[in-house]
Amino acid sequence: MIEVKDLVKRYSKNTAVDHLNFHVQKGQIYGFLGPNGAGKSTTMNMMTGYLALTEGQILINGYDVAEEPMEARKCIGYLPEIPPLYPDMTVLEYLHFAAELKQVPKNERSTEIERVMDETRIKDMENRLIRHLSKGYKQRVGLAQALLGDPEVLILDEPMVGLDPKQIIEMRELIRDLSHHHTILLSSHIMQEISAVCDEIIVINEGHMIAKDTPDNLTREMVEKNGIHLVAKGTKDKIKTALRTVPGIRDVKYDTKNEEGTLGLTLYMTPGAEIREDIFYAMVKADCPIYELHPLAASLEDAFLALTRGGSRQYGSKKTKKQAAKAEETAQEAQTQTVESASATQEQQKEEE
Repeated sequence: MIEVKDLVKRYSKNTAVDHLNFHVQKGQIYGFLGPNGAGKSTTMNMMTGYLALTEGQILINGYDVAEEPMEARKCIGYLPEIPPLYPDMTVLEYLHFAAELKQVPKNERSTEIERVMDETRIKDMENRLIRHLSKGYKQRVGLAQALLGDPEVLILDEPMVGLDPKQIIEMRELIRDLSHHHTILLSSHIMQEISAVCDEIIVINEGHMIAKDTPDNLTREMVEKNGIHLVAKGTKDKIKTALRTVPGIRDVKYDTKNEEGTLGLTLYMTPGAEIREDIFYAMVKADCPIYELHPLAASLEDAFLALTRGGSRQYGSKKTKKQAAKAEETAQEAQTQTVESASATQEQQKEEE
């Protein structure tokens, strides 16, 4: 559905995206993660046609964004981090305006607007001025305009930013419902929401992709790295001797504080090894009762921090995070100018008519 091949975006001497490659399958929700300045918004803006590519290729449903921009854009619904709303319009007026910009046929606009208002649950707000809506409803109106024309791909940049817990839950449910009919690429810094709604996660840092996997697999790798915590009754020598009989242990770290007569330690295993049962029988044989035995908890946030720590030096990038952040800021300014230019053109056409 989406193919990104050797994608590069440069601003003078700054490289915001550096030979990025990934593929998005049809009918799934993908999380797009990265620290500030990683190149997420720049990549999304190139995918949606707001920014020109320096090098590489982006295919949306088989259409090349650079060579066939109009056909590619028809396949995309885009919700930027700051929704492009007009506060002095009512919800209904704004959606008619957006439908006209998207060239939805005139005889289909009313039906299409009713459909997207129903899908985003904003029908009751259709005659209210956008300036009087809550943050959650403004996000829904922005999402409604992205759905106009029934695009196959939805690209959502921070759709949950600034929402309260109740609104986040409502937005999560809405995105899940939309995934039945759309392929979704979702950027967010709220890790628990990414973990809750996404089928797969793409992590980028300093313009490079550094991971692409399911949330469970990313956290499972962290559990293997974090290890298993064991607390058993017995002397250090006795427990160490018993653990030497357990295959798959690659490292051991001892707790600095222990209850009297017990020993706490973290066991790091070789990748793919499952050693808890062997540990249990080894402790039974050594007559060392187990007080605790459990994998150390790991979250998607832990995995994200571990993956992005230290930048992307392993990929040969010498670009600093400060430079990447500056490139992202330049991209945001370019996007704003493009939106303002499109609105001015539309108003000029109306005056001529």
